Amino acid sequence: MDAQEILLVEDDLDIMDIVQEYLGAAGLEVTGAVNGEEALKLFSEKHFHLVILDIMLPKVDGWKVLREIRRISTIPVIILSAMSAEEDRLKGFDLGVDDYVVKPFSPKELLARVRVGLRRNEEMDAKTQLSGFMHKGFSVDFASRNVAVDGEKVKLTRKEYELLEYMILNKGVVLSREMILEAVWGYDYLGDTRTVDTHIKMLRESIGPYRDLLVTVWGTGYKFLVEG
Repeated sequence: MDAQEILLVEDDLDIMDIVQEYLGAAGLEVTGAVNGEEALKLFSEKHFHLVILDIMLPKVDGWKVLREIRRISTIPVIILSAMSAEEDRLKGFDLGVDDYVVKPFSPKELLARVRVGLRRNEEMDAKTQLSGFMHKGFSVDFASRNVAVDGEKVKLTRKEYELLEYMILNKGVVLSREMILEAVWGYDYLGDTRTVDTHIKMLRESIGPYRDLLVTVWGTGYKFLVEG
């Protein structure tokens, strides 16, 4: 089996060397880019399975790189940045990032999160054989990952979609925030379950008139419910 390809976008060469060495030792193929312009060029020329992206980059910053990647691809993207403010994290998730790692970081933890991203991507690919879900004017096509509300296509971030699909596949089941974090994010979010609440809120806004399908179970979590 060929090694999975990672695009690492990082202008700090010391960090670049550490990540390339650590991920390379785990059997991953890591291609480095030192600025946003080079990253976009490499992304257009080569197939990658996951992107690790710094934000503060020369020439083209990481936010612009992320927007361009999301315009054309659903590839897993992990932000690796010294920008630790909550608004930066939320901006990343809103733009469709899969994970957010703050510097200084543990290479071992980064590898674990990379593996989660790669595994989730494989699981999503495997689900293309499933059909989807429909309720009144609300539909989800698992193969194309298209979501429509009353005939209009709805644009979701990657995590919004994965959260929605997970809840649909477990409809009627009360899902704790911890269960959702483990299933959708794939690891313990350091005990902070607020990211689940944030994504539920975003998802409700996205599906509008069908927001009531996402039911809050007070003191526990959420469930996807279809009456009747």
